Order: sequence, then C-alpha cells, then structure tokens
Amino acid sequence: MSEILDHFPASHPRGSWPAEEKAAELTASGTPATVRMDLESDRFIVVPAGETR
Repeated sequence: MSEILDHFPASHPRGSWPAEEKAAELTASGTPATVRMDLESDRFIVVPAGETR
C-alpha cells in the first residue's frame, strides 16, 4: 500500500476538490502528490505522485 499523505470522505459536499487542493498544495511545496479514490474505504486519498496502490 502506498503512503497516504491525507484523506477526505467521498461524501464531502465538494467532492474530490479538497483532496485535489491538498495535492496541489503539496506539489507546490515540493512533494509531488496525486489523488486516488479508495473504494474500500469510500474516500479520496492523497498519495505521492508516481506511486501505485
């Protein structure tokens, strides 16, 4: 399993936006990150870019 940098519930009213914003913030600060959907836990997870789950 990849390192999870942050996570947000899939039921969030703004959808994946909070996770996308966090990934962009991390990337801008030098830690390339991307968002994945974790179906098992029903949440958006922010993981290091280039890693597979």
